[in-house]
Amino acid sequence: MALLTIAGLTVAEVVRRRIAWILIGLTVASVALTTLGTERLVSLARERGEAQELEIWFATSQILILVAFMFSFVLAMTAAFLGAPAIAADLESGVAQTMLARPIRRADLVLGRWLGLVLVVTLYAVASGMLEIVALGFITGYAPPHPWLAVGYLAAQAVVLLTFALLLSTRLPAIAAGAICVVLFGLGWMAGVFAGIGRLFDAAPLVAAAEASRWLLPTDGLWRGTIYGLEPPAVMLLALGRAGPVSGVNPFFAAAPPPTEFIVWSIVWVAIVLGLAVFSLSRRDL
Repeated sequence: MALLTIAGLTVAEVVRRRIAWILIGLTVASVALTTLGTERLVSLARERGEAQELEIWFATSQILILVAFMFSFVLAMTAAFLGAPAIAADLESGVAQTMLARPIRRADLVLGRWLGLVLVVTLYAVASGMLEIVALGFITGYAPPHPWLAVGYLAAQAVVLLTFALLLSTRLPAIAAGAICVVLFGLGWMAGVFAGIGRLFDAAPLVAAAEASRWLLPTDGLWRGTIYGLEPPAVMLLALGRAGPVSGVNPFFAAAPPPTEFIVWSIVWVAIVLGLAVFSLSRRDL
């Protein structure tokens, strides 16, 4: 099947260009550094007797969330700059004309590229996320309540941005498409912060605008799912009890996972944007 063949070639291309190996190397280095730093902090706290084990677990959960935040931006840039040239580079180099001159549909090219890249970013998200969780758990004894849920939401963010980058790739040069995706990802995260501030000050228009942006680009809503998967219930109860509504302003706190309708919409959103990418390429002159 042409679609699966293109997907396999896409994965092979990522490996051949050493992108995967560079990401693996950087991830291992990042995990090693964060684990070493956490180990030193935990060791000092235990030696001095300044912290109980429960406090160490709380601190570890916050470190995990900060590391997940770093990885979410790494994944966003990886997805953007893998998806942005996926079609644009083929069009600019003439490869697309050669491939599509054979009995290969344009839809197969788009869907094959998408499937191959989704496999790459999903495997990277799951592997890097679980590696960090296992490493910190080994030295501190802390295990997040829903680790697979957390890495699943991380991977979902990457898939959303990758799909949008692929759509832009059918019309824009690769650099422009990648830059737009990264900027919109950052703006989406800021919109989530503004939504929390708007609720605190009862600013309904600000909340409505920020919430609308989440539905237009679901990355921030999915990020809240990652936080929820890493946050221990005791931290949630403590934050809600002491801070109350102020806790909603914290971009690293989530009292609940994304609602079911938002998850369903995120899946539908990916399908719609992917369909638009197929339609856009089908209407473009090669």
